[in-house]
Amino acid sequence: MPPIRQGIGLPVHPFQLARLDGQGVGGLLGCLQGRRGAVVAFWSGVCSHCVRYDEYFNTFAARHPELAFIAIASRLSETPALMQASVRERRLTFPILLDEGGTTARHWYAQQTPRCYLVAPDLTLLYRGAIDNFKMPGDPDYLAYLEPAVASYLAGEPIARPETASFGCAIETVYYQIPGQL
Repeated sequence: MPPIRQGIGLPVHPFQLARLDGQGVGGLLGCLQGRRGAVVAFWSGVCSHCVRYDEYFNTFAARHPELAFIAIASRLSETPALMQASVRERRLTFPILLDEGGTTARHWYAQQTPRCYLVAPDLTLLYRGAIDNFKMPGDPDYLAYLEPAVASYLAGEPIARPETASFGCAIETVYYQIPGQL
């Protein structure tokens, strides 16, 4: 059962999940060891919104070595084989954990991909929402959300915008399953 509420400044639910690459398990507590925090991104191998952030996710660890980065695959309609094919085709290098059944997504109140969370080592939620406003970085209306939150946190400053609306592909479909012909 999900916690009663999740909010900025409150602890998030820890998780331990199988790795998509088959190399054991990974979890929030383990990735936080020796780090100043972590970014957790709910991800999908087929979500067109996630594809846009492939390079961003692949280079996150190099840009922010003091933070862990972990992606969680929770979309109920995707198979591990489909996700592994996406990883190979798009040359993805970031760690991806499998949330089969979507339990972790429900605990974290994640409803779409991508949705990102910045978490302190004590599991305190510092930021949740979108990476940016889904404009191209050269666009005059472009606004980054996650990077300014990370920069403020690492500088020991308050995060000016700790929450933004997310957009993307639904983790769990809302369509009805009809058992047979009508």
